[in-house]
Amino acid sequence: MRRRTLLTAAPLAAAGMAGLAACGSGSGGSNESPDSLTYWASNQGTSLENDKEILTPVLERFTEETGIAVDLEVIGWADLQTRIQTAITSGQGPDVVNIGNTWGVSLQATGGLLDLGDEQFEALGGRDRYVPAALATGGAVDTDPTSIPLYGLAYGMYYNVQMFADAGIEPPTTWEEMVEAAKALTDEDAGVYGMSLAAGSYTENNHFAFINATQNGASLNTEDGKPSFTEDGVVDGIMRYLDLMQEHKVVNPSNAQFDNGTKSVTSFANGEAALIINQNNAHATIESNGMSADQFAAIPFPAPADAVDDCASHLAGINLAIMKDTENVDGALQFLNFMTSEESQAELGEPFASLPVLVDGEPTFTDDTEQADMFMEIYGERAEPLPLVPWEDQFETSVGQAMNTMFATIATGGTVTRDDVVVAMQTAQDSIRA
Repeated sequence: MRRRTLLTAAPLAAAGMAGLAACGSGSGGSNESPDSLTYWASNQGTSLENDKEILTPVLERFTEETGIAVDLEVIGWADLQTRIQTAITSGQGPDVVNIGNTWGVSLQATGGLLDLGDEQFEALGGRDRYVPAALATGGAVDTDPTSIPLYGLAYGMYYNVQMFADAGIEPPTTWEEMVEAAKALTDEDAGVYGMSLAAGSYTENNHFAFINATQNGASLNTEDGKPSFTEDGVVDGIMRYLDLMQEHKVVNPSNAQFDNGTKSVTSFANGEAALIINQNNAHATIESNGMSADQFAAIPFPAPADAVDDCASHLAGINLAIMKDTENVDGALQFLNFMTSEESQAELGEPFASLPVLVDGEPTFTDDTEQADMFMEIYGERAEPLPLVPWEDQFETSVGQAMNTMFATIATGGTVTRDDVVVAMQTAQDSIRA
């Protein structure tokens, strides 16, 4: 199987992101004091309050070192993108904000984030500090990025060690082995299924549309940067994922209501599923739900035996950006430099179970070196960035929500055919091209 090069990306599409307009400068929405910053953080821990508990001492250390106070707000993923869009349009927002790294080019295209050129990177310690593929998510090819990587993440397949041992099943290495293991471990009468999926989450669904399409050798965009969702590899990859619930019946139909990954993690931790596919920060959530570290393990998300590409994850993670309207650029750059320092990366990597974004960073999210090395290998060698084009956010919503609907159809006793997937992908593709 061929392994793709992470720095290869589609050219920048000419059209900007629909529904987002660049904001003007000088609107006064951001904090104007050189002694303070407003920071919107994304939810990385087990709750918004948990994030505040983890971040507060780190931010206090920043204040001690710089004299700059930080006004922190943690925002849940269901609201973050909308809040950012509103802030960019109105100019009434924070100085610094976390963004999902898949939004990097879409938000760059609005003009609402500060360009990070040579002068800014000099203040940040240089571009070569960061994992190159992670830094590439901060902007379109051949442009100055508008965000830098903060937390690295990669998908893995978590399995219940005892369930597999009791059934005499080895952890799967191919998609086919995964399906057979999930079938063997499904006991509907006992309320136990082979797998749990966040089948009602448009973000999770579009991630697996991308990963499965990549395994099939398909791309979601043409050479000139236009969306291309109807080729066989994309459609077949989505169908393969839907059939975990529809044909193989290894996923509880109730999972169609799981609108975030935490719900599938909870199902797994409660013994209701033997397998889940989740990012490496699931470690903390699994343990917070009562499983000890020796009761579960992770392996790479398997590809089909005849896969063209051994992609096991999209290049996931969180980026950090400065709003263009900030009146405290110098303070914001100091904050970005501080949050991506070796000390902060190590301190936050453990509770947030994130992977380091620095070239020589060491993972701290687990004491299991084998598991840490596996996730770092996936992140560095078997993960692909989602299309680095301005319409990527529209791909997430249009394709992800279409898959939500298809899972809901299956869960309520309906059937989704390959033709249905083709029609849904054509609709999503046409809506973006329009």
